[in-house]
Amino acid sequence: MAPGSAASQASVKRASAAQVLGLQLLQPQGEAWRPSCPGPAADPRDALGMSSGAPQKSSPMASGAEETPGFLDTLLQDFPALLNPEDPLPWKAPGTVLSQEEVEGELAELAMGFLGSRKAPPPLAAALAHEAVSQLLQTDLSEFRKLPREEEEEEEDDDEEEKAPVTLLDAQSLARSFFNRLWEVAGQWQKQVPLAARASQRQWLVSIHAIRNTRRKMEDRHVSLPSFNQLFGLFDPVNRAYFAVFDGHGGVDAARYAAVHVHTNAARQPELPTDPAGALREAFRRTDQMFLRKAKRERLQSGTTGVCALIAGATLHVAWLGDSQVILVQQGQVVKLMEPHRPERQDEKARIEALGGFVSHMDCWRVNGTLAVSRAIGDVFQKPYVSGEADAASRALTGSEDYLLLACDGFFDVIPHQEVVGLVQSHLTRQQGSGLRVAEELVAAARERGSHDNITVMVVFLRDPQELLEGGNQGEGDPQAEGRRQDLPSSLPEPETQAPPRS
Repeated sequence: MAPGSAASQASVKRASAAQVLGLQLLQPQGEAWRPSCPGPAADPRDALGMSSGAPQKSSPMASGAEETPGFLDTLLQDFPALLNPEDPLPWKAPGTVLSQEEVEGELAELAMGFLGSRKAPPPLAAALAHEAVSQLLQTDLSEFRKLPREEEEEEEDDDEEEKAPVTLLDAQSLARSFFNRLWEVAGQWQKQVPLAARASQRQWLVSIHAIRNTRRKMEDRHVSLPSFNQLFGLFDPVNRAYFAVFDGHGGVDAARYAAVHVHTNAARQPELPTDPAGALREAFRRTDQMFLRKAKRERLQSGTTGVCALIAGATLHVAWLGDSQVILVQQGQVVKLMEPHRPERQDEKARIEALGGFVSHMDCWRVNGTLAVSRAIGDVFQKPYVSGEADAASRALTGSEDYLLLACDGFFDVIPHQEVVGLVQSHLTRQQGSGLRVAEELVAAARERGSHDNITVMVVFLRDPQELLEGGNQGEGDPQAEGRRQDLPSSLPEPETQAPPRS
């Protein structure tokens, strides 16, 4: 059955809550080598499905299948009884209140963070989170409703755009009930673990490094979801993996929100099997709308750019908003996948001016004299000039691709695309084919070039780095290599000028 066909769409079977959030990396503080084969995470901050060290050559399911019963036994020994109302939560609740549209993603993120801290086998953790969220969503959540303060009610009444009342739920009480549900599912599975909790998955080798740099706060977030299908209850024959980088500004709230909800919203889209790129575009739009509602409730002013890559079978789908970027390297040559959204782009400038805004140059090109990006999630006071509509593209994979690189503007503002190949190849040569610290080296190169911004770099190897070293890279060190880039056909125009580094 061909991926993306109508028959393929019909064959997709979902559990009771198909759109459960996967795993997040919400506090990026360093790099790690992350094969997605089952095994305990080396650091609680790391996403489940990844572990430190070299790629494991053994059967991808051996470790997880063997550890599953023992993990459940230990979990239930440490938490033998349900939580009482006065008991502390085993993991921090997601804020104080949640809207109903946020519950699914936030609770699954809660579960994956907790289970990751306990080094759960990744397939088991994903299945546990999925089942616990599914069961809770089938119950009446009205008992968790939190009545708004009088002044909040008055504000809602005065807002002509908010016609429908927003039901807010108490996050602490909801989280406590969710953990009790998680204990119950673990107890049931202690006797018989479902096959979904032991399912095999492709190994993905990922190197990630993220630093605050000279900025006062770290506002970047990134996501690595190598077991997308398991985490979202998808049971069609198409393997999927999701990777993303979000670059926040004006605070971390928007970036953190996008890292929780973009892929959750993508999994909710019925067209995901037939039009993954369209599903990603809609996921960005939907997440922007959700965050704008939250921003108005909680008086948040932050925003975030973002770029994501969804590998579905033999096809790569990318979507982006703003100036975070992804490139593909194939046989040592850069393949251009996208054109970042910047105010100086002719089409972006025309769109902004048609809406009544303006683009001016103040150390760099800015929308209405403030933001250096023309599209982003959030930025409630700059809508609609700063658009929440993402662009997307798709490309067939042939098996000759080397790696994907996703990064924020803190990297790409100072490192040209064509220099990435030489930097990666040089690192692999010195490290004898180990990609353990390749992202760290790329970040260091950006700092040496003068980047003062937060920097996040994610390298997703599509082939064994050792193979790349042994085979060499075509185009390495060749000044004409950039001219031979295999660009995707695109209706997006080139920018009028090269954007200077953002301050």
